[in-house]
Amino acid sequence: QVQVVESGGGLVQPGGSLRLSCAASGSILSINAMGWYRQAPGKQRELVATIISGRNTNYADSVKGRFTISRDNAKNTVYLQMNSLKPEDTAVYYCNAATRITTYWGQGTQVIVSS
Repeated sequence: QVQVVESGGGLVQPGGSLRLSCAASGSILSINAMGWYRQAPGKQRELVATIISGRNTNYADSVKGRFTISRDNAKNTVYLQMNSLKPEDTAVYYCNAATRITTYWGQGTQVIVSS
């Protein structure tokens, strides 16, 4: 079993920055990859960024050059640094942790980009 808990969401003005955190606990060694997804009102959940084996990263085209995913193995935490935020980045952001057997999801953290 793996548990993931997100934090760091909030209200930010366009052009601003936020850093989201995702703390993992439980069977940490079973985690192969971790990622961030988001779901805006009325839309499907979409991939934002993933990090595999703590090194290989992948980003949605809409966030490339603005968002950075990273992992601190000592703290069992994955971060999503979000810069140059746009109103269209407004969504609930979810963290997940994938093992060979299943994927675990957090409860999500709200990000609102608005002036």
